[in-house]
Amino acid sequence: MASLSAAKRIVVKIGSALLVDKSNGKLRLDWLKSLTQDIVKLRKNNIEVVLVSSGSIALGRGVLNLGVTDLPLEQSQAAAAVGQIKLARAYEEAFEPHGVTTAQVLVTLEDSENRRRYLNSRATLSQLLSLGVVPIVNENDTVATDEIRFGDNDRLAAQVAATVGADILVLLSDVDGLYTANPQIDPAATRLSEIAKITPEIEAMAGDAGSGLSKGGMKTKVMAAKTATGAGCAMVITEGSIQNPLQALDKGANCTWFLAENDPQAARKNWIAAMKPRGTITVDAGAVGALSKGNSLLSAGVQAVSGDFMRGDPVEISGPEGTILGCGLCRYTAEEVDMIKGCQSDQIEKILGYEGRTALIHRDDMVI
Repeated sequence: MASLSAAKRIVVKIGSALLVDKSNGKLRLDWLKSLTQDIVKLRKNNIEVVLVSSGSIALGRGVLNLGVTDLPLEQSQAAAAVGQIKLARAYEEAFEPHGVTTAQVLVTLEDSENRRRYLNSRATLSQLLSLGVVPIVNENDTVATDEIRFGDNDRLAAQVAATVGADILVLLSDVDGLYTANPQIDPAATRLSEIAKITPEIEAMAGDAGSGLSKGGMKTKVMAAKTATGAGCAMVITEGSIQNPLQALDKGANCTWFLAENDPQAARKNWIAAMKPRGTITVDAGAVGALSKGNSLLSAGVQAVSGDFMRGDPVEISGPEGTILGCGLCRYTAEEVDMIKGCQSDQIEKILGYEGRTALIHRDDMVI
């Protein structure tokens, strides 16, 4: 089975029911401090951590005395607006004694479905991690409507894990794994410790029950597992309400592991390779050599561009003789590439009028 200590990058999803006391709507501060200790320990072992945290609506409804029943959209958004401040402050204060900086990242479903926004999210999260920051990701409930919502943070966490190329996604839950049936109803139900492939039979075992503060049930967790494992990320469901839940998991606590289909980088490359190109970028011999060594594509190596593509769209990369070298997600529009082709990276701002990204196509967004 996978181990947290063997990972390079981990995404941890925290549900509202773990973070907020259902009886009074207040933060479970002692629990949060213990989780913080776990994350600090992982970071000392050079493991990067991204948190996907519910709790803004739960905290906000407590402040606004809105109860625990389902809220109309307007009240949910108002509660989220109030709760987001408290949630961000809680994480900041929990990590500050350890000298760790946190950042709040608010997203919607559109941010993962739109390639331009997807690249923005990926670049921002990668930059935060490279600077030693712990990103706290949550759905932007203050602006999201049903049409642009993930609807639950299990699936949001899986998408974040795919976006940042995580090795492991940890779903801290109010149950210690996936059972063959609902253990509260069927005493014969048994917990599955490892799932190599998500079959229709596995999906049928998942129920919909959730707590009064959370919207996710086991079904959403299995859906999250399909997204995560397909992106090369192993996923684990474990009991999260205990103190130091991540340390407990690494010491052998009850859980269910969903095994990744392949590694994150290979899964991402397969995803890019399957896309239909929207245009072609022709590069010179120098760029061909640089790309063969695993480097990103810079504007200086571009000779020509064809097609009508937008930022984030897939494009073919062609050598000077017309040989197709590969494909990748371009960080500029076709018009912009035409303007900066052959130019040095430090000239881009003067030509375009704004400071662009150094790479036209980053090596992580490229298949050669």
